[in-house]
Amino acid sequence: MQSPADILKSIWTSAGGEAAALDRVQLTGEEPQIPSSFRVAVAGQTTIAAAGLAAAEIWRLRSGEAQDVSVDMRHAVVECRSERYLRVDDKPPPPAWDAIAGVYRTGDGRFVRCHTNFPHHREAVCKVLGCVPEREKVQAALMQWKGEDFEAAAYAAGGVVALMRSYDEWSALPQAWALAELPLVSIEKIGEAPAKPWPLGLSNSDRPLAGLRVLDLSRVIAGPVAGRTLAAHGADVLLVSGPELPAIPWLTIDTGRGKLTTFIELKSEAGRAQLRALLQDTDVFSQGYRPRALAALGFAPEDAAQTNPGIVYVTLSAYGHAGPWAERRGFDSLVQTATGFNQAEGQAAGIDGPKELPAQMLDHATGYLMAFGAMMAKVRQAREGGSWHVRVSLAQTGRWLWNLGRLDGGLDTPDLTGEAIHAAFIESMPSGFGMLKAVRHSAVLSTTPAQWSRPAMPLGSHPAQWPARS
Repeated sequence: MQSPADILKSIWTSAGGEAAALDRVQLTGEEPQIPSSFRVAVAGQTTIAAAGLAAAEIWRLRSGEAQDVSVDMRHAVVECRSERYLRVDDKPPPPAWDAIAGVYRTGDGRFVRCHTNFPHHREAVCKVLGCVPEREKVQAALMQWKGEDFEAAAYAAGGVVALMRSYDEWSALPQAWALAELPLVSIEKIGEAPAKPWPLGLSNSDRPLAGLRVLDLSRVIAGPVAGRTLAAHGADVLLVSGPELPAIPWLTIDTGRGKLTTFIELKSEAGRAQLRALLQDTDVFSQGYRPRALAALGFAPEDAAQTNPGIVYVTLSAYGHAGPWAERRGFDSLVQTATGFNQAEGQAAGIDGPKELPAQMLDHATGYLMAFGAMMAKVRQAREGGSWHVRVSLAQTGRWLWNLGRLDGGLDTPDLTGEAIHAAFIESMPSGFGMLKAVRHSAVLSTTPAQWSRPAMPLGSHPAQWPARS
């Protein structure tokens, strides 16, 4: 199996990073760190390191000063479960899942997973099944269905579910073939534009992304983690949501550190005008909404490049931008189920049915890859001009994780439990929700330490405008 250093080298050089920069990276720790037959700890460490190295490279380009980057594997995997360790006024997180979310058997002996944390997704599942949202009623109704038929019907109705497939079943699908033709992180030029110089006026207290502006249109984990990472390295990140959009409060708190947050109603022309005004002075536009949702409102990558030539536009999808599932909605837990992880982990554990990875690793790793891709595209824009489109997907990150190999006996690893284990990785900070105890960023930069200079705040706390550039 590849070493962490070799895995990082592959990520870094595939996006155009200079190999010499890798000499300034130190990766510490040994795997496994948490119970899994997959290399989840290495996946977290190397994607976080890639983003940290990109930030360090931007600092070198802006200041002329190189710096070292180090990432500890245990700290990294703890950060990739940051939502578990968050405390608000010393209170732990509430139950994470809706009452009917989870795994069910179907009438043909298969397993399906339903994701019903958002009300409209719950309603879609119940409408297809013709039952009330009670777990026993959902299970009884599913016994009248074949698993694959229910998956198709639920998606057609606007729900998000997944049939549990083996890796071989997944690999036989055209969608898996499409992913095999795509890079882990796609960075493509989508328009002509002059190179934009880096913002001027760096001071000794600045961080690599000081003066850069990021519009963050994302929810749940992967996209918000990307924005949180860019904020940790000094970007002004403005999270745009809507007052009627569902959100998961605990994740909003955890991933909201370092960000401004505003409401814009994109279904109205006035709201779209507000977003276009913000976009005109934005460096990175990062979005994770269902495929084509923003395009239908006039904010496709090409639209953004026309509004603001030189933009870096970052797109997150569930199953990739090519293939028959390109427009399919999804979340980490569903992609794990559909692509073979749950079946393989369950088989390794000797159980009849799915077993989840011990972290939402597709989400977290993809979030760091989004931030990495955004920074690498910005480097290219500053050097050669152009507008750029960065694309990542949960399924492609999953494909990459699978190809890292398996760990014999990895499931026998004790889990990281107990407050004392994580104390070294936790920092306290005020917020708009109370006093937070939360996981510090695990990429340690020797000259420009990562930090969140803005507190997490309730959604919509700030005006829809940029602060003055520092």
